[in-house]
Amino acid sequence: MTDPIVETRGLEMRFPLPTHFLSREKPVLHALNTVDVAIQPGESFCVVGESGCGKTTLGRAIMGLLDPSAGEIHFNGQRIDTMDDAARKPVRRDMQMVFQNPYASLNPRRNVFETLAEPIRHLMPEKSAADVRAQVEAVLDATGCDQSWQRKLPHEFSGGQRQRIAIARALVTNPAFIVADEPISALDVSIQAQILNLMTDLQADRGLTYLFITHDLSVVEHFGTRVAVMYLGRIMELATAEEIFAAPRHPYTQLLLDAIPKLEGGSFDNPREPGELPDPVNMPPGCPFAPRCHMAQSRCRSERPELRELPGGTRAACHFAE
Repeated sequence: MTDPIVETRGLEMRFPLPTHFLSREKPVLHALNTVDVAIQPGESFCVVGESGCGKTTLGRAIMGLLDPSAGEIHFNGQRIDTMDDAARKPVRRDMQMVFQNPYASLNPRRNVFETLAEPIRHLMPEKSAADVRAQVEAVLDATGCDQSWQRKLPHEFSGGQRQRIAIARALVTNPAFIVADEPISALDVSIQAQILNLMTDLQADRGLTYLFITHDLSVVEHFGTRVAVMYLGRIMELATAEEIFAAPRHPYTQLLLDAIPKLEGGSFDNPREPGELPDPVNMPPGCPFAPRCHMAQSRCRSERPELRELPGGTRAACHFAE
C-alpha cells in the first residue's frame, strides 16, 4: 500500500460551551474523539453518519478551517496542523473544499470569473492575467459550465449550476485532494446524479482524491472506495464500500442501512432503536451507541470498545462485532 495523501492521528476537537457567569463548571463539547484515518491517493474516502456526529468538523479540521485540540494532521507525509498561514499557503493549492450549500458558499456580489480567479491570484501569484483567464476557461470547460457564465452573478443560476461553479472553484488551482462536504444534499435528486457523475469523471481525468462527507449511505454505494461510519465524534466502523453494504459489522451501520428507503421489500413497521442519544458533553463511560443498541450488554455500558481490525480487514468499535 502506498503512503497516504492525508492522515490524522489521534485527532480531537473540543468546543467550550457558554455557561452562566456564576457557574464553576465549564462544559466542553467533544466533537472529535481520537479519530485516526489514512486516505490513500486516488480514492473516494467517504465519511457518513447522522447530523452532529462530527463528520463536517473532521473535514474542516483537515482543511485548516478549525484548529484541532489534540492530535496530528499530515498531508503528503508533512505535518500541517502546526503550520502558520504563510507556511501553509503552498499546501492550500493542493487542498480545496466544496461546501454543502451552493447558495451560501458563493459571494453574491462577485461574478463567476472573479470567483474563480481569486484562488489563482491568491495561491498562485506568479500567474499572469492571461494565465489566470486561461485557467478559468479551462476549469469551466472541465466542469461542464458555459463560458458565457463568466460575467453572471450567483443569483442567475440554478442550484445545480451553482454547485458546478463551486466545484470549478475547488479545481481551479489543480489540487490533488478535495473535501466535499455534503455537496449534493441541497440539490434535487436528478441533479444529484449529475454532480456525482461529474465528480467521478473529474477524479478519473485528474487523479483526484476525495474526502466525501454525507449523511446518506445510499449515496456512497457506487461512489465510495472506503467508508468511515461516525457516531458522536468517533469512528464506529471502517471498511470498503462493498463490505459495508454486504456485511456491516457495527449495529449503528446496520441502523443507517435500514434507514435507506427501499422500493420493494421494505417496511415502515420496523421498530426504531430504543433509547436516546447520549449527551455529547457528558459522555457515558461505555460505548456511546449502547443506549440505542439492541445488542448492548452490561460490558457495553461500562467498557468503551476500541476500533479494532476484524478478519477480512473491516475495523469496528464493537465488543460483539464478530
